Amino acid sequence: MTSKQRAYLKKMAAPLSPIFQVGKNPISENMTSQISNALEAKELIKLHVLDNSEYTAREAADIISNKTSSQVVTVIGNKFVLYRRSEKSPKIDIDGI
Repeated sequence: MTSKQRAYLKKMAAPLSPIFQVGKNPISENMTSQISNALEAKELIKLHVLDNSEYTAREAADIISNKTSSQVVTVIGNKFVLYRRSEKSPKIDIDGI
């Protein structure tokens, strides 16, 4: 992902609300499956790491992105954004950027 593509996705993610929270429990297969389904449907999602979590936002972003084959767009504070192009119906085109 180029810096221009990353900047474009950051701009798109700014108004999004987090749809998943990483809490004190370990990141499970069930959670990554749900995140993967959300990525397939939306392509760009924001997640929130709670203060009582055993993970930092960067650690959680890296673990989840590896398990879901997605890319970390940005990590700011205790929130992070993931992107994965939809296989069935792509909505966000970053190839021309």
